[in-house]
Amino acid sequence: MARVNIPRLMASYYTEHPDPDDSTHSVSFGTSGHRGSSFKRNFNEDHIAAISQAISEYRNECGINGPLFIGMDTHALSEAALRTSVEVFAANGVEVRIQEGFDYTPTPVISHAILSWNCKAGAAEADGVVITPSHNPPEDGGFKYNPPSGGPAGVDVTSAIQNRANELLSGKLNGVRRMDFRRALSCACVRFTDYIAPYVDGLGAVLDMDAIRDSGVKIGADPLGGSGVHFWDHIIDRYRLNIDVVNRDVDPTFSFMPPDHDGKIRMDCSSPYAMAKLVALKDRYDISFGNDPDYDRHGIVTKSGLMQPNAYLAVAVRYLFTHRNSWNGKAMVGKTVVSSSIIDRVAVSLGRRLFEVPVGFKWFVEGLLSGTLGFGGEESAGATYVKKNGTAWTTDKDGFVMSLLAAEILAVTGKDPSENYSDIVYEFGMPFYSRKDTPATAEEKKRLKNLTPSDISSVTLAGEPIEEKLTRAPGNGAPIEGLKVIAKSGWFAARPSGTEDMYKIYAESFKGEEHLRAINEEAEMIVSKAIRR
Repeated sequence: MARVNIPRLMASYYTEHPDPDDSTHSVSFGTSGHRGSSFKRNFNEDHIAAISQAISEYRNECGINGPLFIGMDTHALSEAALRTSVEVFAANGVEVRIQEGFDYTPTPVISHAILSWNCKAGAAEADGVVITPSHNPPEDGGFKYNPPSGGPAGVDVTSAIQNRANELLSGKLNGVRRMDFRRALSCACVRFTDYIAPYVDGLGAVLDMDAIRDSGVKIGADPLGGSGVHFWDHIIDRYRLNIDVVNRDVDPTFSFMPPDHDGKIRMDCSSPYAMAKLVALKDRYDISFGNDPDYDRHGIVTKSGLMQPNAYLAVAVRYLFTHRNSWNGKAMVGKTVVSSSIIDRVAVSLGRRLFEVPVGFKWFVEGLLSGTLGFGGEESAGATYVKKNGTAWTTDKDGFVMSLLAAEILAVTGKDPSENYSDIVYEFGMPFYSRKDTPATAEEKKRLKNLTPSDISSVTLAGEPIEEKLTRAPGNGAPIEGLKVIAKSGWFAARPSGTEDMYKIYAESFKGEEHLRAINEEAEMIVSKAIRR
């Protein structure tokens, strides 16, 4: 397996330029920011300069004049993008806060910093930027904006920023204000700050650190070469936890990572391939976990191996809503429409209302801020929850707290999360879950995105009557940009990929693998008939 040529990647960032007439070179905000690669001419210096100018103008239009908290992960393009953005933000007079020593800053830490600042009486509103492509391969870059709510920006915000950035690209960056990097650093509006201490000191408000410490539970933590690598020692010292950091390597090629299922390098902490090294160490620890490069995802490893993301979300929901006595008695359980229905069954047993939304963590932000949600989680191993007193901790996914929660669950219940999940399955049944990719043209993806329930003529799914056909999420009525079909013992959902010529089919059965295969087969026929008419 060839390593990414980092010098060539960086040269491309500075010397390659997007073609305004090629839509694949445009700025495009997906569910969480703009992503691309300088090799593909869709994540280059021009893109970051344009996006940063667009954000500066958006802040000015909205009267956001507090600090802009910026964090970056360990991808090679993140450091370059940080410097480009600081040059533009400083030239626009934006008050920028970056980590001391240009160190790495995880996504949840930026969210926490925004919320902590904005709760101060009379403070000018703060917002933030996180420079990360999440768990994507080493050659990728990402740039996402978090408004004063602290979580991922909504479509109205990202559309405005995206459109303005593309205008600037089409105009060859005419209108972008920028200054030399060294000069920018000397500006009064650019400040270095310590993100680590405030975040680490606050963890006791969201986790039972005393229980974890007193239990002596032995913990393994694998940063997977990500932005949280320098946080763990502070957490260990502050709370006197028995944590062994199993890998401290930071390498932009991520060459220490095992290849994923398709031979590519991804820092996907939900993948048994990417997590193979930590899984091999499972017998050394009572509980262990890994996180993706920006620490907004978690992968939980018990003595039984790597937990499926949906399984751990169900365990977390059941534990939190039975062990956080100060939470709002009406606080809801948040999940995405493609997350497992085992979470639905757990929520019903707890007497809690389910808040089911489209894919994208932005849909949980307001509920977490207001306290109407106690927990928000999505199928891709990302979640967060409110503090013990019921107030917001972060409004973006937090891999730290979800990982450490696994240790708290073991310390308090005496059972690890896998054992807790066995109890849930015994009570509610065993779900069988899958996700597969199916080729589709751009026109077919467009049709899928705009389907209505009347476009589906089928009345049964894998031998059972269809109970619901959804193109809008039950929780908030927002379009799911696809389709979900539900029967008594199973369901499927189909969504178009935002970046590739395919759509994704998520499916689940409570009857077994054979029933799941039948659901998948019929799902592909149902969707194909609807979009290829």
